[in-house]
Amino acid sequence: MAQLVSMEIGIDGIAIIRICNPPVNALTISVIGGLKEQYEEAVERNDVKAIVLTGDDKFCGGLDINIIQKVQKNGDTSFLPDASVELVIDTIENGKKPSVAAIQGFALGGGLELAMGCSARIATSRAELGLPELKLGLIPGCGGTQRLPRLVGTSKAIEMLMSSKIITSEEGKELGIIDDVVSSHEDLLTVSCLWALDIAEGRIARTHTLQRTDKIEPIHESSAILEVKRQQVLKTSPHYKACLDVIEEGIISGGYAGVLKEDKVFRELVLSKSAKALLHAYFAERATSKVPGITDCKLKHRKIEKVAVIGGGLMGSGIATALILSSIQVILKEINFDYQQKSLKSIEVNLQSLVKRGELLEEKMKKAFSLLKGVVDYEEFTDVDMVIEVVNEEVLLKQSIFEEIEKICPPHCIFASNTSTIDLNVIGARTKSQDRIVGTHLFSPAHVMPLLEIVQTENTSKQVILDVLKFAKIIQKVPIVVKNCTGFAVNRTFFPYMQGAEILANLGVDVFRVDRVITEFGMRIGPFQLFDLSGYSIFLAVVKEFAAAFPDRTFQCPLVQLMMANGRTGKKNGRGYYLYNKGKIPEPDLSVLQIVEESRRLASIMPGGEPISVTDQEIVEMLFFPVVNEACRVIEEGVVVRASDLDIASVHGMKFPSERGGIMYWADSIGAEYIYARLKYWSEAYGNFFKPSQFLQERATKGIPLAEL
Repeated sequence: MAQLVSMEIGIDGIAIIRICNPPVNALTISVIGGLKEQYEEAVERNDVKAIVLTGDDKFCGGLDINIIQKVQKNGDTSFLPDASVELVIDTIENGKKPSVAAIQGFALGGGLELAMGCSARIATSRAELGLPELKLGLIPGCGGTQRLPRLVGTSKAIEMLMSSKIITSEEGKELGIIDDVVSSHEDLLTVSCLWALDIAEGRIARTHTLQRTDKIEPIHESSAILEVKRQQVLKTSPHYKACLDVIEEGIISGGYAGVLKEDKVFRELVLSKSAKALLHAYFAERATSKVPGITDCKLKHRKIEKVAVIGGGLMGSGIATALILSSIQVILKEINFDYQQKSLKSIEVNLQSLVKRGELLEEKMKKAFSLLKGVVDYEEFTDVDMVIEVVNEEVLLKQSIFEEIEKICPPHCIFASNTSTIDLNVIGARTKSQDRIVGTHLFSPAHVMPLLEIVQTENTSKQVILDVLKFAKIIQKVPIVVKNCTGFAVNRTFFPYMQGAEILANLGVDVFRVDRVITEFGMRIGPFQLFDLSGYSIFLAVVKEFAAAFPDRTFQCPLVQLMMANGRTGKKNGRGYYLYNKGKIPEPDLSVLQIVEESRRLASIMPGGEPISVTDQEIVEMLFFPVVNEACRVIEEGVVVRASDLDIASVHGMKFPSERGGIMYWADSIGAEYIYARLKYWSEAYGNFFKPSQFLQERATKGIPLAEL
């Protein structure tokens, strides 16, 4: 077995200590122990002047996430290694001999913290740097909250930490994290050894990052910056505020005091509810790309390099944007030249918005746009690898398109539809290529939202699913593979959320209170603002599909029709439940309450004609317990591969708060027995919409977690 940490000593007196723990050189207990041993030997040897710390192929991806999982499972933080003081401070930063970090590939989390403990950092071009711990409900645990501000300043450090932002080595050099950027791995070691020798022999001053103060803003300025950010994170998970508090401790009391507080807070956060939920989501997301019978067979994926997109509206232009950003050549078809030009302009605007936000370089924007070609016919479809249909939700239109492209496209071409509700078997009914038909349901805006729902019919080939899974990775989407049914997994599971909101409104609950409660729960926006943004006509089309498929649990409500009859279309015309004025935050339109009152009169479901009285908790439960109930049906019918896929679908598709772990993880934290009892009570009071599923009833009766398959 290869040594996890090795050392070789050059004739120049530089010891190269190398981490070799593929695939990401994670910091396991054994690796941390190996680093200490090799450093101790290097320090004691007379033929060693300085040390270069590097990794085999990659530098280091940080602390082994399995250690965190083990701690959370056992509730014992003693499993956490004491690396912050013993390794990074005592051994690397304050050791008798200076260290230089030679970074290639990436230095993330604990990996970057190791590097920041060194006297200098040299990196290959485009290496990735970042401290993403807050994404897991944690804070850096090896001095990252203290050394990053000392290298880049308080303001920039806060930005990087709060956003879990990953930057390149070139950006790192501009900021002060990286001392030099080289072009190749060979140059990396050569240059790093020269830096180490220069430091050891006094030609370059040896720095101790934890003792630096030159980059940190004065205490009063830093405290003001921290306070502004505290106000911004008040409604988020507590670990964001905890991180800011730890940074401030170091600024006021010194770096060493900050490191000690960081270690204490890190150990407390590991066992927090949000950290457990976010770690669950992390592993659930990793699992989505593993599909039994598909990814474990001997098939090899085929390349998808040229894609045709049919329909350049909001969704189509978003999909095209996502593809060209991932260096995929796109043929965008519209029905005429005017529509084509409008679509191309929309894509250009999408790209420019990314440039303005600093998420895309101007050069990359131009390169991406050059991969796009607009057409008004099918002539360019003869050599495409995939077609994605993104037209209106009209069955006959979609059928005619699939019939047409089958005649023109090459035999390996994948036929995909972005439909959100229509049965794929119906869409492809008039084709002979049933094995090539697949659903690729993205969420708007497609170039921003991370989820891709891959819908397979009974006839879709394994090869096609494998190809689209690889395609999802290329366009940087999180895939979940689902079976074909009305609404598929995401829309079907969350349709009761919107229906539940309508029911609450017609039971007499204030619509703006509902939105407030739901945003306080953690959703980005409430259901009524979501109505405004998604569009009333689209919702009605979805209701029609669901009413046909599930008539016993679809609530037929007059509210949306009344809104449209009143000349409201939501954000589209600036008038919905809210008023939308450019450059301003949407404001509740109180005049809409008259329309809601008319809907209540027509629906006539208020008990005794009087509004019901509910707590904020009951509002949350009456919206999300029906979602859990439908998710149970989706699991029972085998629509998803695993229950945790619905957690990822809820987080990435519907913006369910990630710190709650996803819809099924959240449900199990409450318990099936309680959810079943509440739904049973509401079904008796308000009808079949709330009727518990057989699956939920069985789990509640037997005390089995909902997500356990």
